[in-house]
Amino acid sequence: MASINPSHSTISVESPAPTPEYKSSAGTGATKNHVVVDVVLRVMLFATALVAIIVMVTSKQTKLIPVAPGMALPIAAKFNQTPAFIYYVVALSVACFYSIITGLLSVLALMKPTGVSTKMMFHFAILDALLLGVMASATGAAGGIGYIGYKGNNHTRWNKICNVYGTFCAHIAGSLTVSLLPSIALLLLVWVSVFALSKKIARG
Repeated sequence: MASINPSHSTISVESPAPTPEYKSSAGTGATKNHVVVDVVLRVMLFATALVAIIVMVTSKQTKLIPVAPGMALPIAAKFNQTPAFIYYVVALSVACFYSIITGLLSVLALMKPTGVSTKMMFHFAILDALLLGVMASATGAAGGIGYIGYKGNNHTRWNKICNVYGTFCAHIAGSLTVSLLPSIALLLLVWVSVFALSKKIARG
């Protein structure tokens, strides 16, 4: 009777299984890229908001306004004479302060091997969306007052002032134009955070 050698009937195959390790490194690389984009956008948010503040607060202009025949008084136009402009400057100041704090947190997360956590991404997305709403409302309020100053309103008998305070209105228009960039930066930050969160959820 023939005998079968057991050593030839058992085959042991070992796989190195490098797949989990590869997925982990790919996920970390994607997270690092997200944090780099996040830092760049927060620097953009800080720089543009700061420029918009400086242009607005330096918008003071004094003109001689006739108040009686042969009499004119120097009357100054300042941003802090209008509540909408004050709200606008406060909103930009909050955006500057917020960008400094969150930018530093993003840089610290970039230095960590694991990158930014899912919890921090979620908090950033919520706060960025909240600040975007504040910035949009402040820009809209200031823009509405600026339009009245430029065009006036015949129905309510509100006279335009930009034909008199040309430099003041030019500063207001310049600041409002620059302030669109912080809003765009915040919108992109929300999109980037939501995209990164969706990738983390898909991998999980």
